[in-house]
Amino acid sequence: MLITGGNGGIGLGIGKACAAAGANIVAWGRNQEKNTNAAAELRSIGVEAHVLEIDASDEAAIDAGFAQSVDLAGGRIDSVFANAGVGGSGARFPEVSLEEWRRVMTTNLDGVFLLFRAAARHMIEHGHGGALVATSSTSAIHGAAGNEAYGTSKTALLGFCRALAVNLARHQIRVNALLPGWTITELASFGYANDTFRDATLKRTPVRRWADPDEMGAAGVFLADPTATYHTGDSIVVDGGYTIF
Repeated sequence: MLITGGNGGIGLGIGKACAAAGANIVAWGRNQEKNTNAAAELRSIGVEAHVLEIDASDEAAIDAGFAQSVDLAGGRIDSVFANAGVGGSGARFPEVSLEEWRRVMTTNLDGVFLLFRAAARHMIEHGHGGALVATSSTSAIHGAAGNEAYGTSKTALLGFCRALAVNLARHQIRVNALLPGWTITELASFGYANDTFRDATLKRTPVRRWADPDEMGAAGVFLADPTATYHTGDSIVVDGGYTIF
């Protein structure tokens, strides 16, 4: 299994759950200290784990990193989680620059396209099928005022996953999206630290708390499960009821 952004937060939570289910893990992350700690944590579960320092927004790095990951995985990768992502600047929309817009899109959308392209080539060539999963966000449902680039990138992932699900079904490749709700991660730390913002989200969340990243693990295990052969083109929301309340 390959997970980008797998050295912390939701990516590591998914990695640990899949490792507990018996999967060997190759994770990508850009912080070497976090990479080292994540590799040790994953290996402590009893599986083979590697964490590589790879820029998940760069085409050459993604293609080379995927080839290296395949080698580390013994020649075959069955499931790929495109989890790496960045947030927006929070600037007022009239002041958002094209450079900022493109910075978010490059990682959150282009990076997923490049990773899934590499993964699809590998899976089609070897004829074993597999699972592709993109981490979207509930911002794709409720709107992300003040963070338009982020919300747009996560919404676009849903259309991308649906299109790929249709295109790749003939190759037994399943494509789905995971939409986490408010989760205590480094990316969302700005919101969790803001008492007013946190209280507002809690009032709209029936379970009355933010998620721990590890709580995304069960959904990750299901989405990677090779026996779930009829499940594709779906968007699974794990948000404590936020988007329905």
